[in-house]
Amino acid sequence: MRRRLEISELIFKVLSYLFLAIFAIACLYPFVYAIAASLSGYHEVQYGEVVLFPKNVQFKAFADMFNNNMFWNSYSNTLFLTFYGTLWAMGVAILGAYALSKKRLLFRKFFNFFLVFTMWFSAGMVPQYLNYLATQRVFSSIGITDDKWLVVIAMGMAAMNIILLRNAFEGVPSEIEEAAIVDGATEFQVLSKVYIPMTKSTIATVALFFAISRWNGYYWARQMIKDANEHPLQVFIRLKLEQFMDPEQMAGWREVYASDSMIYALIVCSVIPILIIYPFIQKYFAKGTNVGGVKE
Repeated sequence: MRRRLEISELIFKVLSYLFLAIFAIACLYPFVYAIAASLSGYHEVQYGEVVLFPKNVQFKAFADMFNNNMFWNSYSNTLFLTFYGTLWAMGVAILGAYALSKKRLLFRKFFNFFLVFTMWFSAGMVPQYLNYLATQRVFSSIGITDDKWLVVIAMGMAAMNIILLRNAFEGVPSEIEEAAIVDGATEFQVLSKVYIPMTKSTIATVALFFAISRWNGYYWARQMIKDANEHPLQVFIRLKLEQFMDPEQMAGWREVYASDSMIYALIVCSVIPILIIYPFIQKYFAKGTNVGGVKE
């Protein structure tokens, strides 16, 4: 028999659902508006007539974007940075977290403190930039001229994600590891056959964090990648926006769509891959964050 809710509980539930509904609409509306604006005509976008649904529908903004070779080039660069950046960062994070989770590690407390210290105090943007320049020179000296590898390798460290994985690894029962070692498992086999399968929720969550960070990466890609053919999608969108904000370049604009429609079309296409991947990882998200974020 279900207990009847008291008035105070009922009011709390109604207000909670109302707040969540408003919050969900506020998060969803910018994306809906971007789709509507990308499909609307010049006059409707320029004079703010688009609110929710597209008006004077046209697809030329998407057609021109798809016919732009630089768009596809930047998209492939973003896929490169996301795939290899996530792969490299996960390798560094898993190996580092596994080592830091072992009490037998020499100077373990010092390394853990040093890791957390980098989250409290940052060297700053200028030293970081100089460090990347030095790394770029090292890469050039050994024949690596593609600056995308600099963004992949030099940015493969994230203290927070290593801490999440370390806490998850510490939650694995030591008896299982001891049983694997008795059966003759090597250190690498213990990691790959015991720890990784038992913490796959946290690993999937951290991989999602890294992937989103690489996909949305703009600032350092803009600073370190000089060749326009190697720019990722976010830099391409920003350069397009700067182009459309220049009155001289926009003086002869005669398209049926507004320049903002092209930017919104680019934004929509840049968000779609994350929207496709996220539902498959969502089931691991809450569990992975809780397991890795709480240390018993």
